Amino acid sequence: LETRGMNTGFGFLTVSAGFDSYFKLIPNEPGVGTYGRIFIIGALNTLYVSFLAIIASTVLGFIIGVLRLSSNWLVSNVALAYVEVFRNTPLLIQVIFWYIGVFSLLPKVRKSIDLSGGSEVLLLNNRGLYMAWPVPGDQLWVTGLALIIAVIAIIFFRRWARNRQDKTGQIFPTLIPSAAAFILLPGVVYLLTDMPLTWDIPKLEGFNFAGGANLPPSFVTLLVALSIYHAAHMAETVRAGVLSIGKGQYDAARSLGLREKRVMSLVIIPQAMPAIIPPMISNWLGAVKNSSLAIAIGYPDIVSLFMQTSLNQAGYAVELVAMTRAFYMFISLTISWLLNIYNKRVQLVER
Repeated sequence: LETRGMNTGFGFLTVSAGFDSYFKLIPNEPGVGTYGRIFIIGALNTLYVSFLAIIASTVLGFIIGVLRLSSNWLVSNVALAYVEVFRNTPLLIQVIFWYIGVFSLLPKVRKSIDLSGGSEVLLLNNRGLYMAWPVPGDQLWVTGLALIIAVIAIIFFRRWARNRQDKTGQIFPTLIPSAAAFILLPGVVYLLTDMPLTWDIPKLEGFNFAGGANLPPSFVTLLVALSIYHAAHMAETVRAGVLSIGKGQYDAARSLGLREKRVMSLVIIPQAMPAIIPPMISNWLGAVKNSSLAIAIGYPDIVSLFMQTSLNQAGYAVELVAMTRAFYMFISLTISWLLNIYNKRVQLVER
């Protein structure tokens, strides 16, 4: 680098960047914000879409995995078709398909698809997803405090019910009381504080919507592609974990009078989790790392903003690439560490 006359070091992070991101979670001004701020913007964009994709793919994967084991021929084969199609197609091709073949063909702004059933608070068009955005009032923190208290009370209540069931064998219903506490306590406090929450609803002004919040097509495309692709892998993980449990466990649970749903939630899934979690860790790590394919559709993730645009303007290739690699490594090791802790907690201990 010295021979070629190239600068080194990390001092460029405090230099102002002459560009901005069209999608960002923190404010930034071109020519004022630094390259260090661009790094934070790209990292937050990556974490945002990755977190939502992990949640969506895990929930969808569990559902599809259980449906694969259904005794209904149609249900199991539809789930099988989903897994085989999306699991065996390269993710990059799926990203481009959703972006070019689906979201770019959506109606224009004036003919937006109303996903809210006519209330016009959730609109989809070829410019992205537009939605109403909450505007908190001064007293909303009281409702938030009531919600936290309700969640803590529900946790202790469910632990009490579980301990009671272990001692007596009697199942105490927790769903309805928990839902009531979760809704009623914050709801009553919200009403008593004069409903300190309003909504900023998007309204059509000229050629676009104003107000509310919007997600660009590249974000929605990447989220959908990552969720569907990794859900297919998650479904096979769940199916394999459930099948690893002997049929005798199911028969024994049914002989005790447990219903189908109770057998799955109380007997099969808890025993299958030690087999599900290790490959689930890899699936979550893959979702984070595969978010870098956003560069193919222009979503401003850390690779696009920092390792491409910043590199082209500022140079410092070694430093920028090293920081990007360190970011992905840190996130991957953190996810692996947290899930390994949970994995140790659910491991079955033989007596």
